[in-house]
Amino acid sequence: MFATLSARLLMAFLLMMIMLTSSGCASLPTVAPGMFSAQSTPIIVQGKHGPLSAARSKAMLSALARKSAPTGIFGAHLKLEEALVNSPLTLGNTVVLLEDGPATYRAMLQAILQARHQIDMETYILDDDEVGQRFAAALESKQREGIQVRLMHDSVGTWATPAPFFQAMQAAGVKLVEFNPVNPALARRGWNLNNRDHRKLLIVDGEVAFLGGINISSVYSGSSVSRFSKQTARRPGEALPWRDTDIELRGPVVAELQKLFQELWTEQEGASTAPPVNITKPLASGSMTVRAMGTSPTDPFSVIYATLISAIGSAKTSVFITNAYFVPDPQLLTALEAAARRGVDVRLILPGQTDSWLVFHSGRAHYARLLRAGVKLFERQEVILHAKTMVIDGVWSSVGSANLDWRSFLHNYELNVVVLSPEFGLQVQAMFDRDLQRSEPLELERWNQRALRGRFSEWFAVIWSYWL
Repeated sequence: MFATLSARLLMAFLLMMIMLTSSGCASLPTVAPGMFSAQSTPIIVQGKHGPLSAARSKAMLSALARKSAPTGIFGAHLKLEEALVNSPLTLGNTVVLLEDGPATYRAMLQAILQARHQIDMETYILDDDEVGQRFAAALESKQREGIQVRLMHDSVGTWATPAPFFQAMQAAGVKLVEFNPVNPALARRGWNLNNRDHRKLLIVDGEVAFLGGINISSVYSGSSVSRFSKQTARRPGEALPWRDTDIELRGPVVAELQKLFQELWTEQEGASTAPPVNITKPLASGSMTVRAMGTSPTDPFSVIYATLISAIGSAKTSVFITNAYFVPDPQLLTALEAAARRGVDVRLILPGQTDSWLVFHSGRAHYARLLRAGVKLFERQEVILHAKTMVIDGVWSSVGSANLDWRSFLHNYELNVVVLSPEFGLQVQAMFDRDLQRSEPLELERWNQRALRGRFSEWFAVIWSYWL
C-alpha cells in the first residue's frame, strides 16, 4: 500500500509540472438566472418504450411539476433541460442508494455473477490488491463463460497497478482500453495528459448500472458507519476507513449510461469498434425520474457544473452537500452565499482528514467567507471522506464522480446523475444526517482564531486551485 501511495504521489507531482507548462486555460461558464429559459427545443423524455411524443411529454412533466410544486426545483430543472437535448430525462427508474465500499462491492459482484450477455466497466483506480483481484477474477471468469467483458481504466489512476494484473485479464479475453495513456508513444489523437477519466461505472447486460465515487481498491474495504463511532476509538496505526457513496440503477436511464460508455470507448479505441452485443432496451422498473450527465473537457461547458449552479440558485428551503474535494470557483461560492442569505439552510459536510494536502487547505481558504454568509460547515471525522452527493429541497438529489473543484468541471471526464424524487431525497437526507452526527461543526469565531501555520497552508494551497 505504501509503494502504491508513493507512486501516486510521484505521478501527481509529474502531472502538476506538465500542467504548469501547458498553454492556455479553460474557463467555467457563467450561469445567469434564466439563461436556459429562452430555449425553444422540446424537452426529451424517455419512457419505457422510447421517446414520448411532445404532447405526452408535456403531460408527464406537468404532472411531475405539480407533485413538487411547493419547492419549484423541478420547474427550474426543466428550464435547464430545454438547453440540454442530449441529456434526456428518463421516467420509470429504480434507484438504490449504496453507502460505502462493502455494500457497493457486494451488489456489483452479484450483478457480475448474474451477467448473461455483456459487462462494461469504467474506473479511475483499479488496484492490484484483495478487492481488485476479486473483481479481476470475476471478470475473467465471466469472459471464459463467453460473456463479453470490456474494461476501460484511466492511465494515471492505474499508473501504480502492475502490468501483469491487466495482462492476465487480457489473456482471458477481456477487452481492455487504457484511457489517455501516460506514455506519449501510445498517445491517441488529441492527447492531453491533464484530461483524465474520473468516471466510475459498471453496466451489466444493459439492464443494471452502478456509479458514484467508489474506485476498485481495498481502501474501501471498511465501513465508515459501524467503525470508529464515538464509543469505539480507532487503534493507533489503524488506517481510516473511506466514506463514499454509489447508486444502483435500473430502468431507461441505463440506456443513456450505456450510450455514454460506448461514446468514450469508441473515442479511445477507434470508430471501428463494434457496438455492444445482445443489449436490449431496459424496461421501466420503478417510478423515479433520472437524468444522466456525462461531461468531458471537449464539451462547450460542463453540464454537471451548470446544473449544480442552477439547482442551488433555485433552492427554496435547503441545500445539503457532502463532498470530498472542495476547491470552489467564485461563481459556486457566490451561489452558496446567495442561497444562505435568502434564507435557505445551506450545509456542507467536508473532510476532517484528507488524502490530498493541497486540496484540503485550498478549500479551507474559503471557509471564513462562507461562514460569514451564513453557510454552515461541518468536517467529517474518523474517515477519509470521498463521497460526492447533494440533496436540495428534499426532492433534487445528485450522486456521481464529480468533486466541487476546477479539475472535475474543466479537466476530467465525469459522470453524475440527478434524481428527481421525494422518496429518494429522503434517503439521501437520512444519509446526510448520519454523516452530520459524526462531524464537527465549524464556527466563525473559532475559525478566525486558527493557527498561523494553517493560514499559511491555505495561502499556499489556493495558488494551485485551478489545477487541483
